[in-house]
Amino acid sequence: MIKVQNLSKYYASKRALGPVSFEIDDGETVGFLGLNGAGKTTALRILACDLRPSSGTVKVGAYDALANPHDVRKLIGFLPESTPLYLEMRVSDYLGFAGRIRGMSKAAVKKRIPNVLDLTHLTDVGDEPIRNLSHGYRQRVGVAQAIIHQPQLLILDEPTRGLDPVQVVEMRKMISQLKAKHTVLISSHILTEISETCDRLLVLGQGEIIAAGSEESLSADLLATKRVEVVVEPLDGKSPDDLAAAVTAVDGVTEISRTNAGDGFWAVEATCERECRPEVAAALVGGGWRLLMIDQARTKLESIFLRLVEGGQRERN
Repeated sequence: MIKVQNLSKYYASKRALGPVSFEIDDGETVGFLGLNGAGKTTALRILACDLRPSSGTVKVGAYDALANPHDVRKLIGFLPESTPLYLEMRVSDYLGFAGRIRGMSKAAVKKRIPNVLDLTHLTDVGDEPIRNLSHGYRQRVGVAQAIIHQPQLLILDEPTRGLDPVQVVEMRKMISQLKAKHTVLISSHILTEISETCDRLLVLGQGEIIAAGSEESLSADLLATKRVEVVVEPLDGKSPDDLAAAVTAVDGVTEISRTNAGDGFWAVEATCERECRPEVAAALVGGGWRLLMIDQARTKLESIFLRLVEGGQRERN
């Protein structure tokens, strides 16, 4: 478990972070989400024992990161925003070096390198000098050096920065595989990365945690109303407007926020002041509509994030 209490960091008289407090359970994948300058990288560097806080405590497992930073570093794999690479070294030699400086024996490193190359899809370039690799491959090498010593906690700061769409998908798959063996903490401002890879979010704004929870729980907390999505088969003699009118007539539905027609179906998204899916379903089936789907519409992470950040800024102004 990682436990952070009242963590703060000041540069001169300017506050960069805190105070923040949070806990991360073993096996969780948690995302740090925030605008540039929100304090994400500062928090990760403190957790990685790369930067000392101005105040507060950090515990990783049984160790205090301030009192025993060397013991904590053995438990952590860190991919910083700027990947730390020695370009003249071959990939395998660099991973051997990374393992040795983390206290691994030569025999353990030699045994571990083939597994890491396989996990990070670097086997074909294991004997290549790092300077010959593309940015995408260099980023994989950065992940490989972070996991060479099989850390308990894996910290990834903007792991998909600068990658093309294909490389982003490959990195996402790699992170999904790593989740099975590591507690993972990811910082990103790319919302889709956080949404698709993380179990829980910590949203930072101006150096403070302004919200925490799963994407679904944050959406539920933000929305006092419910949104319902309905999909039906087209009905002879009717139009999508007739479908919208039938849904609007249900008690509790306040407005229709979206309609769509195409590919052999009609769809309506409605806003309700309470849970009204049973009444909507009954009204449509009773009205002769062939109901294909009815579900609670999911608030996109982009909308959640913007509302949280705007709310946090208003509270501090």
